[in-house]
This record gives sequence, structure tokens and C-alpha cells, in this order.
Amino acid sequence: MSETASAQDPLEEIQLDSESVFQGGLLKVWRDRVRLPDGSESYREYVRHPGAVVIVAVLPDGRLVFERQFRYPLRRAFLELPAGKIDPGEDIFDCARRELREETGYEAEKWQYLGVMHPCIGYSDERIEIFFAQSLIQVGHELDEGEFLEILSLSADEAEAAVHQGTITDGKTIAALFRALPLLRRRNDGDEPAFA
Repeated sequence: MSETASAQDPLEEIQLDSESVFQGGLLKVWRDRVRLPDGSESYREYVRHPGAVVIVAVLPDGRLVFERQFRYPLRRAFLELPAGKIDPGEDIFDCARRELREETGYEAEKWQYLGVMHPCIGYSDERIEIFFAQSLIQVGHELDEGEFLEILSLSADEAEAAVHQGTITDGKTIAALFRALPLLRRRNDGDEPAFA
């Protein structure tokens, strides 16, 4: 960030100082001293995250691939779309293909990039890249060591209902479903989505 950039956005906060608070295997916590728009100073604590992908994967029968996975911070299993962390230097599309194969055992012939979401803007720089995958072929999964999950499928209507009923509460899953709904509805109407 620069002083010049702050003239472009009157809400920008300028980093004055930065210190590492915690360096974990996945997450890194930082505490920055910043100049606020009114000229005063404050501190911002945030988590640096390597980024991730989430995949809306459509089976030949039109159902969507879901995972049920235990998430330790909340001490319970969640119903979510396939997703995973981007490795250092990894292309986001390569990551999406890898995660779909490793976690679900599927490869997809058709892919479309749907955009990016930022799940926790108040305390993290995490971004999640959203992909739509179709023409799936079962090739066998390759779960990471220590990774345990169940694979199941839901129709788009069942998935949408599960969000409204509070059965699906995972933010990346809700956002990815929302982004994919126009493509899923077009597919259900008999129109093939346009793939890049």
C-alpha cells in the first residue's frame, strides 16, 4: 500500500508497521499498526491464508457431489462442497482438479471458473476460487493422510433447501451454490452451460 493509493480511496487504511504474532503450518497471524482515514492510528490483527478452491461438481444425473467432514474448530461434521487449500505456486485450476480427484474420486471433462469469494474479510485475507465442473468420471479418490470424509450427492433443489433449513451452514458452500444456480437451472432446462 502506498500514500498515493490512499488518495484513490478515502476509506483506505495505510500500513505503518507489521509484526508476526504466530506462524503455523497453515495460518499465520499478523498485527499491523495502521493510519486511519482521519489520520489517527490503530491496530489490525488478521490471519494470512494461502487461499483455497471450492468446486460445484455435477454428476451425470444432475446431482451435486457433497462431502460430510468433521471440522474440529466447531466440533461437528459439516455438509460441504469439495474444496481445498492452494499449495504454494499452484495454479488455481490445477488445485481444483487435484482437490476434486483426491477428495471425491472424480475427474471432470468440463470446467468453468465462476469467480472468487472472500469468506472472512474482517480478520483474514483468505480467498476462495469457485469452479463449476461437469461430465464427471469416477477414477478413485486419493485422500490425504489423516483426512476422513463421506461422499454423498444432492440435487440442486435439495442443496438449496438444505441452506434455507440450516442444514448447510458452510459459507463457501452457500456462496458457491449461489454462484452456480444460474448454470444449474440452465442445465435443468436442457441448455448446456457455456464452458471456458
